[in-house]
Amino acid sequence: MQSGYLQEKRQPPDREIVYNSQCPFCSVQCKMQLIERKHGQETSYDVVGIENPTSKGRLCVKGLNAHQHAFHPDRLTQPLAKVNGKWLPISWDEALKQIAENVQAIQQEDGHDAMAVYGSASITNEEAYLLGKFARLALKTRHIDYNGRLCMSAAASAATTAFGIDRGLTNSLEDVLFAECLMLVGTNLAECQPTLMPYIEQAKKNGAFLIVVDPRETATAQLADLHIKLKPGTDAALANGLLKCILEGGYEDAAFIQKQVEGFAEVKAHIAKLKLENIAEQTGVSGDVITKAAKTFAKARTGMIFTARGVEQQTNGSMAVRNFLNVLIATGKLGKHACGFAAVTGQSNGQGAREHGQKADQLPGYRSIEIEEHRAHIAAIWGISPEQLPRKGVSAFEMIKKADKGEITGMFLMCSNPVVSHPQADFVKNALKKLKFLVAVDLFVSETAQLADLILPSTSYLEDEGTMTNVEGRVTLREASMPPYGEARHDWQIICNIAAVLGKGTDFSYSCSEDIFTELRMASKGGIADYYGITYERLRKEKGIFWPCPSLEHPGTPLLFTDCFYRPNKKALMTVVPNDAPVPKEKPSRDYPLYLTTGRVLAHYLTGVQTRNSASLMARNFESFVEMHPETAKKHGIADRTLIKLTTKQGSMIVRCHFTETIREDTVFVPFHWSGKQNVNRIITGNLDPDCRMPAFKVSAVRAEPLVVHEQTEGVLGT
Repeated sequence: MQSGYLQEKRQPPDREIVYNSQCPFCSVQCKMQLIERKHGQETSYDVVGIENPTSKGRLCVKGLNAHQHAFHPDRLTQPLAKVNGKWLPISWDEALKQIAENVQAIQQEDGHDAMAVYGSASITNEEAYLLGKFARLALKTRHIDYNGRLCMSAAASAATTAFGIDRGLTNSLEDVLFAECLMLVGTNLAECQPTLMPYIEQAKKNGAFLIVVDPRETATAQLADLHIKLKPGTDAALANGLLKCILEGGYEDAAFIQKQVEGFAEVKAHIAKLKLENIAEQTGVSGDVITKAAKTFAKARTGMIFTARGVEQQTNGSMAVRNFLNVLIATGKLGKHACGFAAVTGQSNGQGAREHGQKADQLPGYRSIEIEEHRAHIAAIWGISPEQLPRKGVSAFEMIKKADKGEITGMFLMCSNPVVSHPQADFVKNALKKLKFLVAVDLFVSETAQLADLILPSTSYLEDEGTMTNVEGRVTLREASMPPYGEARHDWQIICNIAAVLGKGTDFSYSCSEDIFTELRMASKGGIADYYGITYERLRKEKGIFWPCPSLEHPGTPLLFTDCFYRPNKKALMTVVPNDAPVPKEKPSRDYPLYLTTGRVLAHYLTGVQTRNSASLMARNFESFVEMHPETAKKHGIADRTLIKLTTKQGSMIVRCHFTETIREDTVFVPFHWSGKQNVNRIITGNLDPDCRMPAFKVSAVRAEPLVVHEQTEGVLGT
C-alpha cells in the first residue's frame, strides 16, 4: 500500500472517515481509500492503495492527488445559466425547465437529429448505457458519439475486424509476467499507465525481451532491450517489414495458420512484393534492426503486442494496428497462456464506455445499430418497436462539422472538453458557438463549458458509484460513499431528470446505479460484450470479472480465443496493409521541415480539467513545452528553455523549448493537456482515419523558430 503523503506527528484525530473508491484517471482503475481526518478545525487527507487483481494496491502520483480536484474551491456546486454573457446560479427546476423548452423548440424547428449528444469515456458503464438510451429514446436522435472516438476507435475497429471482438486485453495482465517477448508499439506505459510498469519490469526479470517502438526514447523505451526509433507515422510499413522477415525466414506458425486463419495467402503474396530496403528507408529503421525484432518475437514461444495512441492516432491508425495483429496472428501468439494483444485503453472507462451505446453505430453489448436482430433485442428491452430506434450517426469530430454547417443546432455534452481535445481546436470552438443551445455537464467550467448556455454540476469519483471496465476487460465496481458536493447530481440522475421533463420519465425511473446495471445486464445478454452474469454482489466478492460472462455461474473469460475467434467463420482474419495511408499524411517540407507528434506527461490527464485543478500535479508541470533535439535546435537558432513559435498549415502556438537527446532530430513532441495558446491541438490537421474516423494527432509537419522579445512577452501573458 502507498500513502498520499506523510502526516506530521500529532495527537490522534477527533474523527476519521474512510471513503472507498478507485482512481478516476487511466484505465488501470487502481483501487484506493481516501482517509479524512479532523483535528479540531483542521482537516487532512491521506490516500492509500487497496489490494486488487490489476494494480496490486499501487497508486501513481495522479491517483495520490486526485482528491485535490474533488475538493477544489472552483468546483461547481449548482447549475449556472448564462445571462447577458455572465454566469448566474439557478435552481435545478429552472435549469430543467430551460432544457425542456430549448430542446423541444429545436426539435420542432430543425428535427430530432438536430439535437446531438457528446459523451465521455470517463463515466460509468451505467451512465454510458443510459446516455445511449437517452439519445435514442428520449431525444430520438441518431447523433451521439463520445470522446473515446479520439482514443480507442482505431484499435477497436482493427480488433473487431481481425478477431470479431474488441476487448482491451485478449488475455490478462498476469500473462505479461510469463511472456518471452513483449512488443510495445506507440505506448508509453511509464507515464500513461505507470502502475502497470511493474508487470513489464517483472517480465524482464523473468527473462522477457522487450521491444519498444516509439520515435522518442521515453521512460518506457529506456527499459527496452531493443528500441525501434522510427519516423512518426510509419508504423504500418514497419509491421510489413516485420512480416517480411518472419515469412521469408519461415518463422510463421503454419499449423495455427492452417487451422485458425483466413487471408494469409493474400498477405503473403503482398509481402513478397515489398523490399526491406525500401521499408528501412521509409521508416528510418535499419533492415538489421527490423530483422532482429522480427526474429526475436517470432521465435519466442510466448509473446504479446501492446498498442496505444502512438500507432493509432494516424490517418491509417486502424490499418497499422491491423498489421501488428497480422504479426501476432502469423506467429500464432493468440488463445494460449502468455500470448495475446493489448490495446492499452487511455481513459478510465475507455473500454466499458464504448461497449454499451455511446458510439454512433453501436447498441449495448457491442451490438450494431444497423443489424435488425440487434435492433430488435434492444428495442424489446426498452419497450419500443425496432422502427423507433434511429439509425447510425457520425463520429465526434463529424458532429462538430455538422454543428458548423447548422445541421446540428443543439448539444448535450457530458464530462468532455472538445474545445481542447479535438484537432483544429479553434474551428471546434467556433462551431460550438453556432449552436442554438449547448448544455454542459461537468465538475468545473471547462474551456468548452464556457461556451454553454447552461452548466450542470456533476459528482466526482468519490461520490458517484457504478461499474467500470478496466484495461484488461475486467468489470469492477467503484464504491463511492461521499455525499454529493453542494447541489451536484450524479450523471445518471441528470440524464433521468432531463428525460423526465421531456416526457420520458417512466423509461428512466431508476433509484440507484444498481437498478441501471440490472437493465444493462439484460440489454447486453447474448451480445459480444455479455455482462449478464455479472452482478454488484459478485463484483464485491470477486474483485472484478472479465467479460464475456453469460451466466451467473460463469467465472468470466480472462483468456479469449482458446477454441475459436468471434468472426462468423470462427477464424482470425489477416489483412493486406499498404505501407502508405490512403489519406496522405503531412510530411516535412521546406516550409515545415519537422515532424510534430503529441502525447501525455505523467502528472496530467487528457485536457487537464481535473489535473490542472490539483495543486500538487500542476506544480509538476505548470506549462506546456516542446521536446527538441539540441542539434535540431541549433539548426533553427533556438536556445534551451526559451519560448518558441511552432507553426503548421493549421496555425501557430507559443511554447517553451526543452532540449533532449532522446528524440529523433527530425521530430518534436508537445503534450496536449493545456488550453489557449498552449493548446497544441489548435495546430493539428483535421484529417481522419477513413476506417474509424480517428483524428491524425500523431503526425503533422511543423516549423520551429525563435521569438523576438515582444513575442516572448506576449507568449508568457497568453499562456
